[in-house]
Amino acid sequence: MSPPLLKLGAVLSTMAMISNWMSQTLPSLVGLNTTRITTSDTLTQISPKEGWQVYSSAQDPDGRCICTVVAPEQNLCSRDAKSRQLRQLLEKVQNMSQSIEVLNLRTQRDFQYVLKMETQMKGLKAKFRQIEDDRKTLMTKHFQELKEKMDELLPLIPVLEQYKTDAKLITQFKEEIRNLSTVLTGIQEEIGAYDYEELHQRVVSLESRLRDCMKKLTCGKLMKITGPITVKISGTRFGAWMTDPLASEKNNRVWYMDSYTNNKIVREYKSIADFVSGAESRTYNLPFKWAGTNHVVYNGSLYFNKYQSNIIIKYSFDTGRVLAQRSLEYAGFHNVYPYTWGGFSDIDLMADEIGLWAVYATNQNAGNIVISQLNQDTLEVLKSWSTGYPKRSAGESFMICGTLYVTNSHLTGAKVYYSYSTKTSTYEYTDIPFHNQYFHISMLDYNARDRALYAWNNGHQVLFNVTLFHVIKTEDDT
Repeated sequence: MSPPLLKLGAVLSTMAMISNWMSQTLPSLVGLNTTRITTSDTLTQISPKEGWQVYSSAQDPDGRCICTVVAPEQNLCSRDAKSRQLRQLLEKVQNMSQSIEVLNLRTQRDFQYVLKMETQMKGLKAKFRQIEDDRKTLMTKHFQELKEKMDELLPLIPVLEQYKTDAKLITQFKEEIRNLSTVLTGIQEEIGAYDYEELHQRVVSLESRLRDCMKKLTCGKLMKITGPITVKISGTRFGAWMTDPLASEKNNRVWYMDSYTNNKIVREYKSIADFVSGAESRTYNLPFKWAGTNHVVYNGSLYFNKYQSNIIIKYSFDTGRVLAQRSLEYAGFHNVYPYTWGGFSDIDLMADEIGLWAVYATNQNAGNIVISQLNQDTLEVLKSWSTGYPKRSAGESFMICGTLYVTNSHLTGAKVYYSYSTKTSTYEYTDIPFHNQYFHISMLDYNARDRALYAWNNGHQVLFNVTLFHVIKTEDDT
């Protein structure tokens, strides 16, 4: 046993000794054993009569043995019997008191040691609990670190899978190219160099004839609108974005004009990809604020309606100057004859395969739509057509091959429901639906080069593809 347990055992042994002594000796002290007391005048014998007897033993704090003993009885007369018995009882009680005092000292000392050990045990228990908590915290921390690393690695799984797929495709491509090379080599050996040159010339001739055929295609008639394709989400609810339909194939600049009034900043991007990523290449600060969202870029210049006027401005991106400006006679402006959605959309400038156009309304035409073809250099009106369709009842509109198509694009179930041909000066009601995905279109323009509609749909820049019906020109067509 360890020393603390030995001391605790000594305390328990001492307490057992006291209990045993009290059960055996204390009855004799109070006259409950063989000692007999009578009331006669004869002498009373009290046992034991002879010898010394040890009633208790103990050990003091210094380790010395203390014994409590009773001396042999003396012959006394009967009248002193009670006095002797009382004196003997008192002596025994005193001896017992001394023994208990010694035991109390030992017990107190051992008790203090036990208390000290209890405090130490509680401290150890608290330390073990702290260690356990720290272990859980440490494990949680390590687990969280591992989880974060796993979260970082998870996105790599589909990338690795794609790499595997790409590697497999590359292997297939190599095999197909090897097979194709073998086949072509065999064909070349069979037909010879002269025959190959002849085939090449036939391909060139076919390509030339195809281009001649394309030139004979008349302007198409709108048959279908598909999409939209969301290119980007940016700006306010109203705005315009566009490309130049007369630009070369390598020139894919995009221009961006946010809001329908109180703005003069035009942002330029080198390509659709730069526009999507926000990589702006240049900014233009126009000399005038614009009105509405119906601007157009045509042959390197921006055409827009000057704010609070019916004046059309031609602004050159190359020189950064105004090249021409002209008032559109009788045209309503500043929300007099806008499209249904408002936004100072009184004058709508647009371009198609034929040239530059302005769509607006006048008092002289009772607020109905007027279509005017413009000279792109001087902005002079070349010719005008008066329709019977009220401008304020129309949604956005656009021109394709000299035909104006009017929409109800302010509605969710949008469609093209009216068209006017400047070639025949006639109109018809149509039913060509398209998806107004974001519920509010504030700009809709046709681009002849891309054969697509550019739209600003509630802060979304989107594209619609169009399907046109073409007719082959005959020799009699002029």
